[in-house]
Amino acid sequence: MIDRLLLLLDIAIKHLSRRKRQTVVAVSGVMVGVGFFLAVSALMIGSQNDFIKTLIDAAPQIIISDELRSPAPQPGVRAFPGSMIAMHGYKVRTEVRGLKNWPAILRAVNAVPGAIGSPSLTGGVTLRVGGREEALGIVGIDPSVETKVSTIADKLRVGHLRDLERVQGGIIIGEDLAQRLGLGMGDVVGATSASGTTRSLRIVGLFKKGQVMMSSSMGYVLLREAQSMLGRPFIINRIGVKLPDPYQADQISKQLEGRFGYKAESWEDRSSDFLALLVTRNVIMYSVVSAILLVASFGIYTVVSTSVSDKRRDIAIMRSMGFSEFDLQLIFIIEGVLLALIGVMCGWLLGFGLMNILGSLNFAVGGENQHVPLDRTPRQYAIAAAASLFAGGIAAWLPARKASRVDPVEILRGAA
Repeated sequence: MIDRLLLLLDIAIKHLSRRKRQTVVAVSGVMVGVGFFLAVSALMIGSQNDFIKTLIDAAPQIIISDELRSPAPQPGVRAFPGSMIAMHGYKVRTEVRGLKNWPAILRAVNAVPGAIGSPSLTGGVTLRVGGREEALGIVGIDPSVETKVSTIADKLRVGHLRDLERVQGGIIIGEDLAQRLGLGMGDVVGATSASGTTRSLRIVGLFKKGQVMMSSSMGYVLLREAQSMLGRPFIINRIGVKLPDPYQADQISKQLEGRFGYKAESWEDRSSDFLALLVTRNVIMYSVVSAILLVASFGIYTVVSTSVSDKRRDIAIMRSMGFSEFDLQLIFIIEGVLLALIGVMCGWLLGFGLMNILGSLNFAVGGENQHVPLDRTPRQYAIAAAASLFAGGIAAWLPARKASRVDPVEILRGAA
């Protein structure tokens, strides 16, 4: 069996070696197709992975807020469950917003292996500088815990998150907001909350411009400072959660929401629109690059089809010598696979070179030089090889069927 396969392989190689020009053209087509497949997919998948990493790192992977997805049932409904009760005209009791029994929620979060929860309080204040006013949403945090949950410390142009603990009334704002108000490091600004409380805040840090998921109208202060300024002592309204595996966020958020009733939103829920766009983007990308590989396979079809046409007499002689229809099909399929295999290996080298060129490019974004994110994993090489070999095999099989159906009697009689 092995000797027979080696014989068929030797015949296929001799067929290709006698058509050097056509062989080179077919291999070149596959090479270009594979090379550009690798370059395009590496660029698209790399940018997608970088974008998803930004989504995961920019904010906690789960945010538990003091929002209820459905209102709590009225006492009458709770007292008589399942009864036909219609209530109207009642006055809803005013309740103080915030996570009730939040230490228990925080303990439940920290009980998840590898998870870290960071409590915070958000609210709104008005900054006043020289007669100018600017609305600002403040987030009260514990810097020692927040650095383990989010990457906001890495977004600072100047200053440190820990400076909120060292400086009384410290606040961190964005560079663009500071420029609009004419403020800089160490400057003092007045802040008034909705409750009428007024504070003097000192700028201890500035966020870089153009940060994704970082609003220009947002500032960070110490948690107890926010509680005092907003008139909400010992209250928090948000818990950010970081997990060792970000892709468990959806499952764990549903468990926490079912247990405590408060809205627990995973990063996938918050970014569902973006993730849906990425799926569409991938469909378009793979459709385009697959079309490139399909066009490249036409070169293989042309070479094998020409070989079948030119070797009709040889095929007839081989049939009369005892070669089966399957043997003849296998010869020409081997030709197509060999062309595809050589093209794939050359395409890998071309794709590797193109990726190195793309990886060496720098772009100025937000005043910083950034490299093009690329996906260099072996998975892309495997996909390109599998698609090319499959297309090459199909392109060779179509004319190979024609070769197996040759009638040796008619051809030899005509030759005579």
